[in-house]
Amino acid sequence: MMISIIDKVKDKFAELVSSRKLGQEEVNVVVKTLTPKEAIGSPERQDYPILIGKEVIVEAQFEDCYGQAFTDTPQSFSGTLDDLLALELNTNSNRAVFIASINAVTAKLDIADRVRHCRDEEPEDCAKKIAADFKERFGDAKIGLIGLQPAMLENLCREFGAANVRCTDMNPKNINTKKFGAEIWDGGTQTGEIIDWADVLLVTSSTLSNGSLDNILEQAEKEGKHIILFGITGAAVCALTGIERVCHLGH
Repeated sequence: MMISIIDKVKDKFAELVSSRKLGQEEVNVVVKTLTPKEAIGSPERQDYPILIGKEVIVEAQFEDCYGQAFTDTPQSFSGTLDDLLALELNTNSNRAVFIASINAVTAKLDIADRVRHCRDEEPEDCAKKIAADFKERFGDAKIGLIGLQPAMLENLCREFGAANVRCTDMNPKNINTKKFGAEIWDGGTQTGEIIDWADVLLVTSSTLSNGSLDNILEQAEKEGKHIILFGITGAAVCALTGIERVCHLGH
């Protein structure tokens, strides 16, 4: 049975906590749910998932550092790092608590960075830079965007042409529609198809919170597809595992 990426990271984090003797200290990790304005500010475009209520950000505080994660099932948590490591990571809510918390801790330890969401017009600026960088790096590749991020999709379509970009999403309102000329496929049933189709996969790191990243990584590896995570959720996970991540303007 394949060990999930989140369990691998949990083991690595446990080693880190033990080596730094952090688990025995009375360290509180408090997770709160941010309002959209707290999380992303006031961007001009209003179609980001967080602004239309499909996902929220939970934020963890460890000493004077903060870390964030996207989730569709937020919950609060307070306890020591040993308490955190005792959580079963078998639900979206527990995974989000764990991920936000390790983002905060690894930021404090200078292991991970860009662990808080970009704000105002920064998401748009980041999307433009990612699309331009991908075009320079990958040329005329077919890009599979797993997880609809509208600014990202629009800029990828602009750089590569809509015929060379496809996207999956979990929101039923988006599935089987076209946005910016690109087809939106069902993230629940068609992720395998988009992996087959694409040359390069740009994957929201929110897939860590919802537990879907393992299957994506496994199929991408089998098919030799280049996979890159984007966003704040994957900061610590990517720092601890070496998975490639892009997040230009996170804080």
